[in-house]
Amino acid sequence: MARNVNFDLNHPLMEAGLESPVDEEGVHDSFSQLIAEQSGTGGRSDAYELQRLQRELDEEDRDEVPYLSSPPRVRRGRRRAEGDRDRDDHETQTDPLVGEQWSSATLKILSSMPSRTIGRNRGAILSQYYNRTMQLRRRKQSRPSIQDISRSARPSIRGYGMEGDSTDADGTELSKRERLVNNLQNLSAGDRVRMLRGMPLSVAEKHDLRTLTLQKEKRTDSGSKLHCCSRVKYYIIIALRQSWYSWLSFLHSLQLWQVPLKRVGGRFGSGVLSYFVFLRTLLFFNLFLFLVTGAFMVLPQAVHPPDVSAARRSFSGLELLTGAGRFSDSVMYYGYYCNYTLRRSCSGDGDVLNVSVRNSSGERECSSERLSYNMPLAYFFTIGVASFITCIILVYSMSKSFGQSFRIDKSHSILTMKVFCSWDFKVVKKTSVKLMCENICTQLKELLAEVNHKHRKNTACQKLWRLTVHGLAWTICIVSTTACVVSIYYFSGYMHQDPLLNDVSLLALPVVVSVINLLLPGLFNLAAWMEEYNSPSVRTYVAISRNLMLKVSVLGVLCYHWLGRVAVQPDGSECWESFVGQELYRFLLMDFIFTLMDTLFGEFLWRFFSEKVLKRRRRPVFDIARNVLELIYGQTLAWLGVLFAPLLPAVQVLKLLLLFYIKQSSVLMNCQAPRRPYRVSQMTTIFITLLCFPSFLGASVCVTYTMWSIAPSSSCGPFRGLKTMFQAGKLWVEKLEQHNPNLSVLARAHAYLVENPFFLFVGAGVFLVVIYFHSQVVDGQRKIITLLQEQIQNEGEDKKFLITRLQLIHEQKRTPARRLVSQDSAC
Repeated sequence: MARNVNFDLNHPLMEAGLESPVDEEGVHDSFSQLIAEQSGTGGRSDAYELQRLQRELDEEDRDEVPYLSSPPRVRRGRRRAEGDRDRDDHETQTDPLVGEQWSSATLKILSSMPSRTIGRNRGAILSQYYNRTMQLRRRKQSRPSIQDISRSARPSIRGYGMEGDSTDADGTELSKRERLVNNLQNLSAGDRVRMLRGMPLSVAEKHDLRTLTLQKEKRTDSGSKLHCCSRVKYYIIIALRQSWYSWLSFLHSLQLWQVPLKRVGGRFGSGVLSYFVFLRTLLFFNLFLFLVTGAFMVLPQAVHPPDVSAARRSFSGLELLTGAGRFSDSVMYYGYYCNYTLRRSCSGDGDVLNVSVRNSSGERECSSERLSYNMPLAYFFTIGVASFITCIILVYSMSKSFGQSFRIDKSHSILTMKVFCSWDFKVVKKTSVKLMCENICTQLKELLAEVNHKHRKNTACQKLWRLTVHGLAWTICIVSTTACVVSIYYFSGYMHQDPLLNDVSLLALPVVVSVINLLLPGLFNLAAWMEEYNSPSVRTYVAISRNLMLKVSVLGVLCYHWLGRVAVQPDGSECWESFVGQELYRFLLMDFIFTLMDTLFGEFLWRFFSEKVLKRRRRPVFDIARNVLELIYGQTLAWLGVLFAPLLPAVQVLKLLLLFYIKQSSVLMNCQAPRRPYRVSQMTTIFITLLCFPSFLGASVCVTYTMWSIAPSSSCGPFRGLKTMFQAGKLWVEKLEQHNPNLSVLARAHAYLVENPFFLFVGAGVFLVVIYFHSQVVDGQRKIITLLQEQIQNEGEDKKFLITRLQLIHEQKRTPARRLVSQDSAC
């Protein structure tokens, strides 16, 4: 609270070395509210106390008169004593924060500030909250005046530092505590909790007050007899509340991988932890997609299997790698699903008849319309609705992550919160305590590393050299990526033109792509080693950019190969959708196998070689960028393949489950924490953004292009005989309009919203606008918080300025007195 300060040297109270008590009352904000709440008599009593304080200060100022009129020998002794006392004050009374030497008058003002009085004057605090509890209890009755309270129970406005702690006797403070406990006992549970929470006391003192209140309440309740119905109601409420808390604890314990994530975060920091959190997020996305496709597509077709004219192929075991063979005639792929409506039996014998006679349009029909299920329509709308819901979840997660990561979180303030507020006192198990200690220790290391990070100022030659090195590194990365992409393009064309000799040759293209994805990130890490980044977080972001460039280029060439070569081949007898589904299955499986090989050779064998052969304790560091981009690459394959292989999300779920446990064990056994700890505050936001825009958006564009523009196979799948997959919905709407003309509005809505691609562009634009506005709101909040923090810093500077002026004025006031003493001694 800003107040005007009088710097007049002729002020009567300035002679005593202090400002006016009115200004002191303005500084002493923690107890001024109690004085303002009193009645008129209380105000007169306070005025009387202020007048008495002024008289005492005047008397202290008049004490200098006999000092000046004393004999010279006494004056010299007093002068020496004063000099010793002043030297002691200058040696001991030094502010630890500012580093200045304050006088006793300035220290009195400093000691009266709220930040230094709260927690010391317990008697005044108890009296203050006693009056507050009385106000809650007796709103319609007059409260006792301040004259009825003992002087020791009044709030002190004289604030003379630590001397105020010992002014109250033990018996008086005990009586205050008893009166406060009595008032707290008569309050409601909510008011009692809020009152105790707002008291500027230590946690131990609040706990004692709460314990005394509960004990007294129990003694009072035990003395009174409750009615039988009231007792039963009381027990029922307690049982329901305990059941609710137990249910909440049970739901909290059901969080997936909670303890392993804490262990990884405690030992390796937030960067490695973000990888496993992102992996868990992908697991939930695939689990949702698997449940939707399994319930509306796979399960109905599995219950009503179609007639397979070809003979059943024998299982050789190679199908687990290639996805072909016997798996081709299963619900795994697009070609197995039928293009007719699944119905119940026409007869009344209860048997299930999948098909009967085809109608003129080629669809098999049954006379009974009961319990029918249009498989082409279900296939089309299930893929569309699942993709739309996934898009909404991704946009919501990304906007929420933006709000959490781009807020103002300066390292100094977070470091204070971690030191004083991070420990959870509910933790009692030894393993949990140890895990929590490791987690807090790692977070403190990251924060301290960010606080102590200093930006180096390079010369012009050094800047030119660094730019040259960065340009050379990026040139190497771009040229190597381009060469690998061109080689994949020609190799895929060669594999498409030449006939495949056996099933093993189907693995050639996935193996080549997986080898490139495994080896090229090593070249990127070598280029980053040449650049010598000062910040580990910047190095991580650069590695993510280079790996993202590689993955996007490879996926673009593969999508062109599948949709531009395989899908438009002149021979329409082959089911190209099932072939693309098998290709995606092989790529997903090869990516998992090569990830395991990288974990085995890159982490385990390197750690074994370093410890046994090189005799060093140095272990490899977990590569966050490469592993995260591998996850995004695999998830893009899963989203691309859900149209051609509806059970591909189930394969991805199984892969992510195995990958989590393998990576977690490898990280704990073979890897070490980063040698330079760093806090990655925006890593999760970047991961979600990359998953949304390059990954999901690219997969959605490819799937939408397939449904709109590419003709489906004429020999397999639910859309056989149609020009495009979108015609399935159009034919269904036309049939509805024929049976019921009142549904013509639905036909027009389908034509404008589904068949017209403009709707998709509008929807994507709306999502982008929502994300943009949300980021702008967050940015505005960040700027406001920055201004508020600057204002707080300015307030602190104002306080330092005022204290310095007070010190200067006090020194100027004492200078004439010293001159008089020196003149007297000279005489």
